[in-house]
Amino acid sequence: MKMRLHKLMADSGIASRRKSEVLISEGVVTVNGKRALIGQIVDSDKDQIVVHGKKLTPPTSHVYYLVNKPRAVVSTTSDPEGRRTVTSLVKSKKRLYPVGRLDYDSEGLMLLTDDGDLAQKLTHPKYEVNKTYRVLVKGVITDKVITYLENGVTIEGKKTAPAKVTIAEHQPHNTWIDLTIHEGRNRQIRKMCEAVGYPVLRLIRTRLGIWELGDLKSGQSKMISLDS
Repeated sequence: MKMRLHKLMADSGIASRRKSEVLISEGVVTVNGKRALIGQIVDSDKDQIVVHGKKLTPPTSHVYYLVNKPRAVVSTTSDPEGRRTVTSLVKSKKRLYPVGRLDYDSEGLMLLTDDGDLAQKLTHPKYEVNKTYRVLVKGVITDKVITYLENGVTIEGKKTAPAKVTIAEHQPHNTWIDLTIHEGRNRQIRKMCEAVGYPVLRLIRTRLGIWELGDLKSGQSKMISLDS
């Protein structure tokens, strides 16, 4: 099958598409014995592709795992500080990559896969994939503040897209809310809530696209199919 080299590398679990292009530019990828080029079209059935001296094996099928990321876990494949990574929560012979991110102090639903195409569709802004979070904020939130959040608030000089917000539970001094967005700006939920005067005390992603956290326990994972 013919496709661009960086896409094949991503589909094969070598790295993300962007990182694959970096590897190609660094000269560690060859096609039929010659240095590969960014944007090069290859045939996975005929061409011999080598990355860091190892022959690339095209994927036969993709795998998908839902993971309930605990706090104090980084949502990357490695960490220079030696902290626990979300990929360590899944036992798989394939090289998996997290789709999107949750910050170190956040928890909840993540998808791990070796499917570069799906990862691209779930994270690219143009697809507007919804993500829902159960958020505990400091203070008793009002309907007026809910309206502000739904209409969009300005963070770092740019207004957020419209959101859906509902109150899940009132506590004496704090409030649980369910907040749905389709953007993926850095620490967006925390910054939105801080912008309206309600700091986040706890943040749990409960839904990503068609998938829900359900009864998956913290630190657990389960393999799924795209039909599940």
